Amino acid sequence: MLNRQIAPPIKDATDFHLVLPPYQKHVLRNGVEVYAIDLGTVDALMVNWIFNAGNSYEERKGIAAAANALLKNGTSTRNAFSINEHFDYYGAHLGRACHHEMADITLHCLGKHVGELLPVVAELIVDSVYPQEELDIYKKNGQQRLQVSLKKSEFVASRLIDSYLYGPAHPYGKYSSLEDYQALEQEELRNYYNKYYRNGACRIFVAGKLPVTLIPQLELHFGGLPLHAPAKADIGPSFDITPAKEKKYNIVNDPNGVQGSIRIARNFPNRHHPDFQKVQVLNNVFGGFFGSRLMDNIREDKGYTYGIYSYLANNIQESALLISTEAGKEVCAATIEEVYKEMQLLCEEPIEEEELQMARNYTIGTILGDLDGPFHVASRWKNILLNGLDGEYFYEGIRTVKTITPEELQEMAKKYLDPAAFFELTVV
Repeated sequence: MLNRQIAPPIKDATDFHLVLPPYQKHVLRNGVEVYAIDLGTVDALMVNWIFNAGNSYEERKGIAAAANALLKNGTSTRNAFSINEHFDYYGAHLGRACHHEMADITLHCLGKHVGELLPVVAELIVDSVYPQEELDIYKKNGQQRLQVSLKKSEFVASRLIDSYLYGPAHPYGKYSSLEDYQALEQEELRNYYNKYYRNGACRIFVAGKLPVTLIPQLELHFGGLPLHAPAKADIGPSFDITPAKEKKYNIVNDPNGVQGSIRIARNFPNRHHPDFQKVQVLNNVFGGFFGSRLMDNIREDKGYTYGIYSYLANNIQESALLISTEAGKEVCAATIEEVYKEMQLLCEEPIEEEELQMARNYTIGTILGDLDGPFHVASRWKNILLNGLDGEYFYEGIRTVKTITPEELQEMAKKYLDPAAFFELTVV
């Protein structure tokens, strides 16, 4: 019998044996691949249609995002209200999102209702009409949101730093203006939709407690559509990267502002580079979680900010190493100086084993959380497969976290934490 007066032994997260639950792959008759993660005990599931339709494919700014957002706003037989009412009636949610390479539609619902919902999603994919009145509302709302956002230093800083890193013409670096919203036209959206949705490259991910009829229903409603599978290892079109020539920028966005938004960033290779997963461990020590060096120094010791983090950008073609924080404008310069001091320390001194073990435990603990439930598992697989990788990448990452040495991390710091390589931006 368990003695509850004796505390259970503490076990480091690194002692756990992590396994990424596998998916089952099905191919519809039109070639569209379905990745199914059948997990969970709750009668709920997610169906995620992913199209090669992100802003990397658009010829003019804003078209990809608008085409994705307005997918749900009218077909030849249903208006926006009736479409939303249908999903609401079954307690379902249909979301859309547009990214750099990919754009998607995501359905969350109860398994017992999926038969009533899939035909409507199929209708949106082949029969969206982009009503002019809905486009007019989208343009007006988008301009209003942008006007509000442009008054916020953190919004301005986040889009400017991307432009400096990749160039204003690169899909990762371009951003929309009020004029771009105004220039959107119905015919452009319909043409984009016809090419990249109705006749587009598509993959489907499903996760949850999957009904036995789900794959046959996907075959019934989507196997006959003019969709097709992406070309092998297709991770989107590539573009030339043209970083800004200057490295330091100070922008006054609000003369009366009391807070500055700081972004310090450098270009970095994508996940296929052998250093990527090693630098992820280094980043956790540097600024990747609440117990990191940046947080300990700049928040806990100096009190310059409520929070400061560093991270590797979740891009497919090329990543970036970024440090992000907001601080009082009178201490922005001092904050930046402390960031560079922490870089220098990581280059000069090996990380102590106790600190490294804490970062290891945090990293493994985060992965454990990401494996908790079918939707999280599906997200892990999406991140792997959409980047042109396979399941071995997951296990190689675990091995890297558990075995990387302080000396290896010091070498990574010397290679990638050179202040001269970073762009520096402050927006007040």
